[in-house]
Amino acid sequence: MRGKIHIKKFGGQKHKINVKFLAIAVAVMLSARNVRINVNAESCPDLKVVFARGSGGELNRDQNYLAFKTAVEEKLKATLLKYEFIDLDYPAVGVGLDNLKVTLGAYIGAGEAYEFGESVKSGVKKLDNLVNNPACPDTKYVLGGYSQGAMVVSKTLPSLNADKIIYAATFGDPKIYLPEGEGLIPSACSGKNLSDYRMYVPDCHAHKGLLGAYIPYEPEAYLGKLGTWCNKNDIFCSSHFNIDDHVSYVSDNLYEDASRVIMDKVARYFKIKNHYYSPHDTAIIIDSTGSMASLIDKYKAEAFRLAKETLDSGGRVALYDYRDLDDPYQPVERCNFETCTIESFTKGLEGITVDGGGDDEESLLSAAFHVMQELSWRRGATKSLIVLTDAGFLSPDRDGISYAEAVRLSKTIDPVNFYIITEPGNEEQYQKLANDTDGMVVTDSERFSLLTDYITSRYDSLPRVEEDDNLIDSPTLSIKSVEAEGGGVTVNFTTNAKNTVVILDDAILGITIKNTITLNAMTPHEDHILTLVPLNDNLRGEGVSVAITLRPAIKAPNTGRR
Repeated sequence: MRGKIHIKKFGGQKHKINVKFLAIAVAVMLSARNVRINVNAESCPDLKVVFARGSGGELNRDQNYLAFKTAVEEKLKATLLKYEFIDLDYPAVGVGLDNLKVTLGAYIGAGEAYEFGESVKSGVKKLDNLVNNPACPDTKYVLGGYSQGAMVVSKTLPSLNADKIIYAATFGDPKIYLPEGEGLIPSACSGKNLSDYRMYVPDCHAHKGLLGAYIPYEPEAYLGKLGTWCNKNDIFCSSHFNIDDHVSYVSDNLYEDASRVIMDKVARYFKIKNHYYSPHDTAIIIDSTGSMASLIDKYKAEAFRLAKETLDSGGRVALYDYRDLDDPYQPVERCNFETCTIESFTKGLEGITVDGGGDDEESLLSAAFHVMQELSWRRGATKSLIVLTDAGFLSPDRDGISYAEAVRLSKTIDPVNFYIITEPGNEEQYQKLANDTDGMVVTDSERFSLLTDYITSRYDSLPRVEEDDNLIDSPTLSIKSVEAEGGGVTVNFTTNAKNTVVILDDAILGITIKNTITLNAMTPHEDHILTLVPLNDNLRGEGVSVAITLRPAIKAPNTGRR
């Protein structure tokens, strides 16, 4: 046989083959326990909550499914919705050992690794048929998936009717894609350019999953409908290689964190009361200089709306106004997190009058710094600073507070996200401030209410990312040669890593310390992807993939001549 070979960048969707190879599978069979499944639903409920369990999970008894179900159902019980929970009935084939730590680095038979890919394909088909079933056209869906099940969910999304999906949540997805994690010092490590679906991924170097990436990870129709959770050192979705973090989504309460996001999305869609909000601390500061005279009523109305929604959801608000330090006019507290009720907030708004000013920029940096320092922010709350102004800001401010100092304090507090409501023409100056604090700028009054909706739906009870300015020297790998002979393929490579993870299509075959990989008994006429991922201790580098197609050797025709 001869091999048709080419090398391409790590990532993309792949399929399984039957292969025999001595290695170690790096996934674990998760423990299970007995429970009784309670369903509150008719044949066509308002909502179906579907979860795809991970490798080796037992149907309706897997601990990840049960934790997800418990967290979400606790909140749905407070509604009048008719709902049903479904643990997706697909193989969720196990590809590992009960105790990976003991056997890591040893070689075992992995001749049926191709079943992993078939299992994923089966899950995709089952989920597609379930959601796209025309029998219940008005039923809406919430989707969740862990590990192999996360792959099923993220791979199926493009083929589903997005109008039927309220939200999809993935946990420990081996096909995660976070473009902000690329490079020696990724933008994520400065808290910048974070993907909107990045709900909890502390590792700022997380870029692609161990099995590559689905690109785009968030189809256009799912903007605001998708969120991903990846534990800090998760073997499958972070830049590290730790199995403990991959099996800790239950104990680390990540399903509880996701359930609050899900409940908010469900409540908004069905227009029902949500009793389970993530805590919000929202400080509102209003520019009260003379130039605001024609705008102040409009801005006050939006401040009131934001305060009411935050307080109604169990959050806290504070109200301040500011001008220029030359006026002289220090930021004035109208009410703080401990004293603000809707009544005191309303009274505070009524007390704000416009006066002073005279130049173009106001003392926003000083006001913001003062407010952030003075308030008692709650640990774990989503923290927002809302600025309503028609003018720019001074940097450094008249009392010496610099832009860098204000941003640094914002980040120190967890961070405090700056949201600026202003007039057209100020976008350029404020956009940088919003970007550096992971906030937003709005200049169109018709979008003010949309900004309020966005702020109240933010869930940062866990940090979206942990910032880090350290250089990470990830291991590298390059392919030297690929040789096809008989029914097998031999790959020679060079790497500065201590170990190399071997992946065939979507299945992890194991780990090798050698610089040569041989795959035997490969099936002709099938296209496959072999991926090699360099690994040093607890840090993995970018994988390199080889696309392989084996074809039978062409024999010369027998002419009968000697």
